[in-house]
Amino acid sequence: FQRCVGMDALNSLHSTTFEIDEKHGTEYHKKLLGFIKMVQHENLVIGGAMTDVKGDRSKGPAEQEDPDLFLRIVDRDDKGVYISGAKAHQTGCINSHWMIVMPAIRLTEADKDYAVVGAIPVDAPGITYIYGRQSCDTRSMEPGDMDQGNSQFSGQEAMVIFDRAFIPNELIFMDGEYEFASMLIERFTCYHRRSYVCKTGVGDVLIGAAASIADYNGVPNVSHIKDKLVEMTHLNESIYGTGIASSYQSQKMKSGVWQNDEMLANVCKHNVTRFPYQIGRFAQDIAGGLMV
Repeated sequence: FQRCVGMDALNSLHSTTFEIDEKHGTEYHKKLLGFIKMVQHENLVIGGAMTDVKGDRSKGPAEQEDPDLFLRIVDRDDKGVYISGAKAHQTGCINSHWMIVMPAIRLTEADKDYAVVGAIPVDAPGITYIYGRQSCDTRSMEPGDMDQGNSQFSGQEAMVIFDRAFIPNELIFMDGEYEFASMLIERFTCYHRRSYVCKTGVGDVLIGAAASIADYNGVPNVSHIKDKLVEMTHLNESIYGTGIASSYQSQKMKSGVWQNDEMLANVCKHNVTRFPYQIGRFAQDIAGGLMV
């Protein structure tokens, strides 16, 4: 479940930590590789905690009336740092084993305390989750087995509040290097927007279901039904195609990982904000009122 965010965080940090070390003589990249080996060996799921609650969008982190509107370092000792703040819209955070906290905005020298990246267990002291409701939560709790998959522990979203949560030195991958925040964000979002090809798997299932319903209704050869199924397939494969093209056009970074094409990744994301809803509308047209 939900491995894309952690994968995107690890890939973007691989190249960014390498270039921070190159400039500042730090050892973030070495520490990151050690963490990745542990994640791979134990088969862990990583949540990528990037989105701050932000407050007044016209002001930077250090200018906010409430300093906790962006995650920041509030204290440190010889063993590590203590962080406070909040991360919003964290899909899958409770299903994950670890979180990687990252900046969400371009930072200036005044924002050095906010230039922090680190790994922390999801059940670490000082972390509170405010659980978000979803429209189908209640249905999955009702008797019966209409919904496929895991009805007991399904997808969810939460806001995460950090109150002096501790990150040890060996799990800190950025500490004050504010000029690299935008680099990390841009590389992460480039990977993550390409990762939205996962929605085409959902599309495949919905297209197949709509075709099956057309068979049950005895109208598989009606022209407007076939036209809708063709258009659904066209939209779904357009999402998939831009994602694959973004990977195909990738460039090798200094650290050795490959960075996918930013323009095509953003086109993939734009397609995902539009096409799945059109596919769903066609499915409703084909199935009729029962589907709706």
